Amino acid sequence: MVEHHIAARGVRSPLVLEAMATVPREEFLPSHLREYAYEDTPLPIGEAQTISQPYIVAFMTEALGLSGGEKVLEIGAGSGYAAAVLSRIAGDVYTVERIGELAAKASERLSDLGYDNVHLLHADGTRGWLEHAPYDAIIVAAGGPEVPRSLKQQLAIGGRLVIPVGTDPRVQELVRLTRGSEDEFKSEDIADVRFVPLLGEEGWAETKPQKRAAKAARDRVGERDLIDAVREHAEPFGSIELADLEPVLKRIGDARLVLIGEATHGTAEFYRMREQITRALITEKGFKFVAIEGDWPDAARIDNYVRHFEYQPAGWTAFARFPTWMWRNHEVREFVEWLRGENADREPGKRAAFHGLDLYSLHNSIREVLDYLDDVDPHAAQVARERYGCLTPWQADPATYGRAALTGRYRSCEKEVASMLAGILTKRREYALRDGERYFGAVQNARLVTNAERYYRIMYYGSRASWNLRDSHMFETLRALLAFYGLDSKAVVWAHNSHVGDASATEMSIRGEYNVGQLCRSEFKQQVYLIGFGTDRGTVAAASDWDGPMQTMEVRPSIEKSYERRFRAAAQDMGEPKYFLPLRGKASMQEALQHPRLERAIGVIYRPETELASHYFQAVLPRQFDEYIWFDETCAVSPLPTVDLAGMPDTYPFGL
Repeated sequence: MVEHHIAARGVRSPLVLEAMATVPREEFLPSHLREYAYEDTPLPIGEAQTISQPYIVAFMTEALGLSGGEKVLEIGAGSGYAAAVLSRIAGDVYTVERIGELAAKASERLSDLGYDNVHLLHADGTRGWLEHAPYDAIIVAAGGPEVPRSLKQQLAIGGRLVIPVGTDPRVQELVRLTRGSEDEFKSEDIADVRFVPLLGEEGWAETKPQKRAAKAARDRVGERDLIDAVREHAEPFGSIELADLEPVLKRIGDARLVLIGEATHGTAEFYRMREQITRALITEKGFKFVAIEGDWPDAARIDNYVRHFEYQPAGWTAFARFPTWMWRNHEVREFVEWLRGENADREPGKRAAFHGLDLYSLHNSIREVLDYLDDVDPHAAQVARERYGCLTPWQADPATYGRAALTGRYRSCEKEVASMLAGILTKRREYALRDGERYFGAVQNARLVTNAERYYRIMYYGSRASWNLRDSHMFETLRALLAFYGLDSKAVVWAHNSHVGDASATEMSIRGEYNVGQLCRSEFKQQVYLIGFGTDRGTVAAASDWDGPMQTMEVRPSIEKSYERRFRAAAQDMGEPKYFLPLRGKASMQEALQHPRLERAIGVIYRPETELASHYFQAVLPRQFDEYIWFDETCAVSPLPTVDLAGMPDTYPFGL
């Protein structure tokens, strides 16, 4: 458990790892669940409460920054497991539990197991435990609407408080407060989490059973209305290749931007249907380029190929960075070959292009800038090597640079990379006259390096800041492409539903996050058409951990109360497993789908064992998308094996 679920996911504190390895988690579980003790999943412990998954316990404990011997307050004793872990590091642990039955069981268990430095109180945890204050650290295992005032007052100066906070009780941001003085607190957002609500005087009010019953009744009525609305508006289709796209194209109309999503990063049907729609947009509506949730230099190799440019062989493989299967697969390759063939008979200026929007390619983008400057301005290339040299030690693992810069173990490279971008922009007239296309690419690579350097620094502050920077970069790159290709240019964007669907219609907005779809709607209004995808079950290409091997994994059937469960019910009711579902301007669909529901999102990581916490979020679908495409059952994409790439020139640009 410690090696594969905790250390492998970034927890580094030796004290925390040792504590997690020492405490027997099975002792804190009901007997019938003990066989699951060392899986990385929350488990029920009674009274509608859960024992947190091991990784979250370790992550939150590490966030406290304990060095040993401190006095720690825990809010939400639950089973007593987290308090036991804390007790292996801290001098004394004071833990408060609101539910009497859980408090009694936890106290007895901790005593029987010999955790003598843990002290338990049955009380309202939002009020803390004033008698033993101040505390060097406070950890809260439930999500509140804000940080309780009592807990802040009981934190020692210099101490840290870690708590999930969110204005919606169903989703929170994990916040770390550091007390600098009597009235000064530094706040950091460190992760997106889902905890049970923090109930109490300074937390959430307890929901009455009558309200829950009324909500359940509304849900039952709403499900029937939804199925009836889907039956009225759904447009079933048979095979993807023979699907009638004319109604879809008519709804898209004169839109300048069509953003087409995917509910996973590894489902063949999403790729194939997205490609069919894109082909039609290019051939029938004159769309100028495709922009993907992929890195600029990798996509540039595809662009060179599909637009029949002359190119120099490169010593690197496109889309070789994890997750390789996301773009280097047979489905994408078929589209690339089609686009190259489509462009063959077009004049160079009228060929459809292929570009990347993402910012992960720090090392490759630096190399592209240097190669460009070597050709056009050798002196500037030497200056660039000196400035980018600041990042050289971290090129293999730029995330490590971010951690080192934040902790002060290594200076920030922000000034150097920003100066490099500014220098290239100031020579726009001189450089662009030689080759406007290459200059544009160099500027985008230099801008990517600037934003990537910042991204890797702020990613440790929390998901909100790093997410917003990444989507802002993708949006600004899209805007730059539209400006480069002209006022009448049209673009197709391929990205995950979480980037394409309007974030303001999801729980992302509660966390202060926005995305490409929201930014596009804000600027381009009705000229934007957003298309999402969904599925209930099947297989998907994904990994269990970051940088882990790709696996073909079983997608679990969707959970109750989710959009996916209702769309499957509608499909079974109609006897149609695949359909287009127009949402824009459909009053009955808007009404049937107006209440927030759970929606599934699988990225490059899939963890079925913690699916609800890891892969579901709240959304209002008709505000999130203009159209939704449903597949009852789907299959994983087919990756291009490395062995097929070596020495095969016909696989360019995917091979060497």
